[in-house]
Amino acid sequence: MKSNSQPIKLFLVVAFSCTTLLVSLTPVVAKPTLGFSISDRSNAKIPLAKTKIFNQPAIPPGPPPGGRVRGGAKRGDFPPTKHDLTALVPFTKESNSVINVWGQTTLEHPSWFFYVPYTKDSRYAVEFVLQDQDSNEIYKKAIALPDKPGVIRVSLPTTAPGLPLNKQYRWFLTISSDREKNSPPTFVEGVIQRVELNPAVVKELQTTELLKRYAIYAQNGIWYEALTILAQLRQKSPKDTELQAEWQNLLASIDLDDIAAEPIFLEEP
Repeated sequence: MKSNSQPIKLFLVVAFSCTTLLVSLTPVVAKPTLGFSISDRSNAKIPLAKTKIFNQPAIPPGPPPGGRVRGGAKRGDFPPTKHDLTALVPFTKESNSVINVWGQTTLEHPSWFFYVPYTKDSRYAVEFVLQDQDSNEIYKKAIALPDKPGVIRVSLPTTAPGLPLNKQYRWFLTISSDREKNSPPTFVEGVIQRVELNPAVVKELQTTELLKRYAIYAQNGIWYEALTILAQLRQKSPKDTELQAEWQNLLASIDLDDIAAEPIFLEEP
């Protein structure tokens, strides 16, 4: 009897392991969450925040971009605020305490997002500037502050020169506490680079709905398009808790989740 019990026990262990494996694979072979449109995602079983990860690309070779993702210590006549001026863009902290603020786009005329802690009542002077690698000014625009603190969008208009492929451009958003700019401003800055996606990825983007496009961009390290699409989805469905969770997840992936609960203003200031 003892010799016969060992094969039986082994059979039961193998059968149980196979059953467990099949159960664990069920969510994988089921219809993925990414395929749901905004209207039918209520049937999804897997939270969006668990299905997509932003894959931050490595900094390109050459001089490090440097930059500033937050406005830092208050200067001049700036009052205390809940959050500092913040650029919604990936950044890395190097071992020598240097911060590199850098992200990719596929567009000639992309959009930037910034959290601004000040309102139009402050009468501060706000300016967005884009420079090429030789520090030549490509575009400059005065920015109007919103009615209340929140995330604003600044887009490069089609009337401005488009970004060529594989060239780095430096951007700045500067807020001066007096319009004469006599006091030190608070500012953020970073580098953007336009890249080209694999043709197969481009084809997939052209034949899929908006939510999945966001996921494809995020998975391929294209920050600016991923952020813009998700902001648009949130504006269309502001009470969608899954989109709120995904926005939180995306900003948390670049250590800016403290900004996630702030309102978003997509209208060009």
